[in-house]
Amino acid sequence: MITLAESAKLSQDQLQRGVIETFVQESPILDRLPLLTVAGNAYRYNEESTLPGVSFRAVNEAYPESTGTLNQRIETLAILGGDADVDKFIAQTRGNLNDQRAVQIMMKVKAASVHFSDQFFNGDVMVDPKGFDGLRKRLFGTQVTDAKGLGPVANGYEFFDALDTLTARVRGINGANGALYMNADIRAKIASGFRRLGGSELLTSEIAGKRAVMWNGIPMLDAGQKLDGTDVLPLTAGTGGKQTGDIYAVRFGSTEADAGVTGLTNGGVQATDLGESHDKPVYRTRIDFYCGLALFGGKAAARLTNVLTG
Repeated sequence: MITLAESAKLSQDQLQRGVIETFVQESPILDRLPLLTVAGNAYRYNEESTLPGVSFRAVNEAYPESTGTLNQRIETLAILGGDADVDKFIAQTRGNLNDQRAVQIMMKVKAASVHFSDQFFNGDVMVDPKGFDGLRKRLFGTQVTDAKGLGPVANGYEFFDALDTLTARVRGINGANGALYMNADIRAKIASGFRRLGGSELLTSEIAGKRAVMWNGIPMLDAGQKLDGTDVLPLTAGTGGKQTGDIYAVRFGSTEADAGVTGLTNGGVQATDLGESHDKPVYRTRIDFYCGLALFGGKAAARLTNVLTG
């Protein structure tokens, strides 16, 4: 199993390679999310529900029998993509055919990449049954911590203690396999708050070709914007008009055994040059991404809510 970034290196089709590379460049998720290839349109796996009992026994005494229970989970693939059309007139009168189409393809891919990032966190099949459930809907119980009542990010130790608690709830997370996702404003407040408390500048590192600020070796990334220009992880008005937001800690995994967050796909990102359309005078390129999401462990991700920015 490989990421989109790695698959771009292996692709021999220049159109396909360009599409994949654009996905990677535009998404803080797809540049590091492993993709598990699914046969068919769904992936079935077993999730531990309860463990079997064990006990001490005396000599010649039998163990009491017990078995664990499993829940079968099914993750279905969603169909994400679109058609990029360029009118023959524009192609002929406004420049080179490949250049005109390349611009439209890049814009279509960027839109799909942005939409996937939004769904990764905010997807809800009750709202859009054609999509998939994101982390907000999947995380519950101890994997969601409320920062309400703590001091603002920039002024106290309480927030940084909560940030450490958040990462502690994601088993095995580190800079090589995980990330912290948040609003860009919260990330800036963390950096300034760290300095106010007497710390030096937070370390930065080059990951997936992008410069990232680190917290305990884990990159802190802006989740980006939606297609309408609003933030994927927005700030909302809290008590007294003060703004609050969320932070997600995510550990990625390549297999079920990794017990992490894994992307699902059948065929990866596909770009098809359909040539001239039969129903109107345009050149058409179709982008398809059969995709989904799975959490293979109860501690694959965690969410810190109501983070006070100031």
